Amino acid sequence: MPGQIDLLRHGEPAGGKRYRGDRVDDPLSEMGWKQMRDRVDALEAAGKANWTQIVSSPLIRCRAFAEALAGERGLPLQVDTNLRERGFGCWEGLSHREVKERFAADYRAYKADPDRGMPTGGEAMDDFFSRVTGSLAHHAKAQPSDGKTLVVAHAVVIRTAAVWALNAPPVATHFVDTEYACLLRLQWRGEQPTLLELLND
Repeated sequence: MPGQIDLLRHGEPAGGKRYRGDRVDDPLSEMGWKQMRDRVDALEAAGKANWTQIVSSPLIRCRAFAEALAGERGLPLQVDTNLRERGFGCWEGLSHREVKERFAADYRAYKADPDRGMPTGGEAMDDFFSRVTGSLAHHAKAQPSDGKTLVVAHAVVIRTAAVWALNAPPVATHFVDTEYACLLRLQWRGEQPTLLELLND
């Protein structure tokens, strides 16, 4: 039976809150580094940070921390492009307020149906769901039976993983809270992951 996968969201990026998909690649702010360090330290104190490898999104807000942690712990690191954030097309780089003002109808459509209501140039949910779940299934199967993988990724990646584990529809991603540096823990039973816990502050 494949082992456990923990998904850690990146911390706060520099530049304030805005739509960052697969194109906008801001580094972590000082607070973002602290948020991720604090989460890992808390897991360490609880005896829950015994990972055997690290996998990361290629985007710098994830990869920089993953590289630092892998170096400190002497763990193998893989960078997986399939774990990058969902593409938000013409909304990339805009704040939520700017999107609501400039693309009001599209924003309402997205909130009502994240599968079909994407902005121009955005990534279809079916495509995103397939690449994320396919990647996570691959890493779960590739690790040894007692393996524990840390995946450093993004908000919508983690929401998608939670929805997948719960066998819920894609619209349910809007009902999963993923704060900066939150952690989702999954364990596999056959082909289907089980959601063990979701840690927010």
